[in-house]
Amino acid sequence: MNAVGVWGTGRYVPARVRSNAEVAAGTGVTPEWIAERTGVRRRHVADGSQAASDLAAEAVRRALASAGVTARQLGLLVCATSTPDELGPATACRVQALVGAVDAVALDVSAACSGWLFGAKVAHDWLREADGPMLAVVVGVEAYSKFLDPADRATAVLFADGAAATVLGPVEPPGGLGGFRLGSDGRLADRVLIPAGGSRRPATRQTLAEGAHRIRMDGRTVSRFIRDAFPRMLGETLERHGLTTDDIDHVITHQPNPVLVRRLAAEAGLADRMTVVGDLVGNIGAASAPYALATAHAEGRLQPGDLILLTVFGAGMTWGSALLRWSETRPGTRPEARPGTPPGIRPETRPGSRTDTGTGADTAADPHRTERKEELS
Repeated sequence: MNAVGVWGTGRYVPARVRSNAEVAAGTGVTPEWIAERTGVRRRHVADGSQAASDLAAEAVRRALASAGVTARQLGLLVCATSTPDELGPATACRVQALVGAVDAVALDVSAACSGWLFGAKVAHDWLREADGPMLAVVVGVEAYSKFLDPADRATAVLFADGAAATVLGPVEPPGGLGGFRLGSDGRLADRVLIPAGGSRRPATRQTLAEGAHRIRMDGRTVSRFIRDAFPRMLGETLERHGLTTDDIDHVITHQPNPVLVRRLAAEAGLADRMTVVGDLVGNIGAASAPYALATAHAEGRLQPGDLILLTVFGAGMTWGSALLRWSETRPGTRPEARPGTPPGIRPETRPGSRTDTGTGADTAADPHRTERKEELS
């Protein structure tokens, strides 16, 4: 069975920016209060014509371009979201149609802000069992702005819209993904949720009048959960693999609150190795962690051999961690295009090269770190 790693990344946020001043006007706080308490300085908002699938499709296109492959070469498309286009069909099927991934199996994963890593685990195991080389794309996307109460400061100051995708495929060991640990605690399911619109409380005049189709969050409980989950996942990962924090080159994590995640990284001695994006895009849920990964990739921070700690946590409650050894594409394992498909492969485009994933980020690379060779399991 092949190791499975990242071939390409892509990210997308809508053009419209919602400033702290705009949010503050509706929530009864000041722009300075938002910045000091959350670290969020701006967030992006989809326009009325954009659904979650539209954002996701653009991120997938950019990830495919980064990997140098076409949509026709995908065997699997996983979409992680808690703001789907509709209750059914899967939003992944909408994305599949938009990008032309006609030969892919398309399915959704619903694990809130943890969804992208849960989806990566599904894709990882799917590809490991595939008959021959295959590619998958995992995209996290949220259109939270369509489910926000603009007067609720617990949610309106944080949540925003965006998407990010990763193309996964076979890589040369010791590169690739491994060490997945996922978890959930349904006893806390009511701490962050959209109460109405599902089978428990279908849409009625009453649910609309109550504002029950908007996000509700117990901020204190969520903050305590994150403060417990991050150091616990870090410690367990290091112990399980015989590592220390010195072995971690980069930290990619979900970012519900940049102030909080920066504090947690500093307490762990990892502040200089965490890619923080939440200050510029807000909490984009299932897109948050892959957006940070795509940003680190686009800015040239990831070099072959680098060891990346991935951590996520979200509603449910859900959480997860994994390790990713950044790598070059494995020679000779690129899946061939299906009959009638343009080749669309640019051999010069490889994970580990500096790639602009579509947000105009600075591409200055960090100094190259020493490559280490232990394999993940």
